[in-house]
Amino acid sequence: MKAEVVSIMGRTKQIKKAYVALLAMAMSCLSFSTFAEQKQTLGEWDVHYMVVSTPFLTPEVAASYGIVRSKFNALVNISVLDKVSGEAQRADVTGTAKNLLGNSRKLTFKKVEEGDAIYYLAVLPFRDQETFRFEIDVQKGSSKQTLKFQQKMYVDE
Repeated sequence: MKAEVVSIMGRTKQIKKAYVALLAMAMSCLSFSTFAEQKQTLGEWDVHYMVVSTPFLTPEVAASYGIVRSKFNALVNISVLDKVSGEAQRADVTGTAKNLLGNSRKLTFKKVEEGDAIYYLAVLPFRDQETFRFEIDVQKGSSKQTLKFQQKMYVDE
């Protein structure tokens, strides 16, 4: 039992370190509106999210994930963790982003696994100072939750 708890704690720390490293990289390279950890507790999950401009990715990293780097593209990053253990969850993640004019864009998420960390990434084209309302559905088995948030995008010149 004790070894199990230590193992879970170790995995949780690894996932949080990976998330913090990605967040720190985004913070150091971009001028988006806010960079505080963004998280919502939805049912049995802690859902972490961030939306950042794609130029913060190196060309090699962007190519490896099939992401087009552009000052007019944002990367939507979703991470789903078990609320109790902190363990990354494999889930079905789908969603939409709707601007204030009502134009809706479907977000196509790609699952990325790096060690114990699991991320769901989608690219969203945008214009300078465009605001989007996001609705992201997270489903695992019969459990389904919807993450809702709003963010204004800026082109980094």
